[in-house]
Amino acid sequence: MMEIRLWNDKREREMYENFAELFAIIKATEKLEKAYIRDLISPPEYESECQKLIVHFKTLSATLKDTVPNMERFADTYKMHCPAALYRLVTSGVPATVEHRATLAETTSNSASIVAECVQNFITSMDSLKLNMVAVDQVYPLLSDLSASLNKLSVLPLDFEGKTKMKEWLLRLSKMGAADELTEQQSRQLHFDLESSYNSFMAALPKAGN
Repeated sequence: MMEIRLWNDKREREMYENFAELFAIIKATEKLEKAYIRDLISPPEYESECQKLIVHFKTLSATLKDTVPNMERFADTYKMHCPAALYRLVTSGVPATVEHRATLAETTSNSASIVAECVQNFITSMDSLKLNMVAVDQVYPLLSDLSASLNKLSVLPLDFEGKTKMKEWLLRLSKMGAADELTEQQSRQLHFDLESSYNSFMAALPKAGN
């Protein structure tokens, strides 16, 4: 019986062996991703195994960069339907657990930035009234900025006091002329509403962090 060789020399043999190893890594990663999604493996175990596969993949793909410039094409050539593995190895490059932690940290950081923006807008609006800046074209932009920053903070409910009160005031001011000024009574009421909303906002923050 004639022996059929896939390679003609040592170099070709090494290339096909690398192809086989690459094939195995992609298949193993696909199985690991599915196991993690189905809760068949704990996050620490998943992360450890996934990190090993990613390291092996990066090392091997660097070796094969001239012969396999496109991993998606390699998968198509060998009839591999492994979308989860290709995403993890080629697109993401980190385990899903690490990716999720990074997303959470970014979300937390963004929320903290918006909270600081809201506090600044509350204080600026209240201070402007104390300085008797009561013309519509002075008050409206400040309340508009405050309303916009409150709406960016997704942890606040739609019916949050600050949101509804600022919306009411903006509607009231929009019906006045730019040069019109708030009466003393209106100014005191607005300051009271701002202070009340600010206190409600600060009280809501611990709940948002839970």
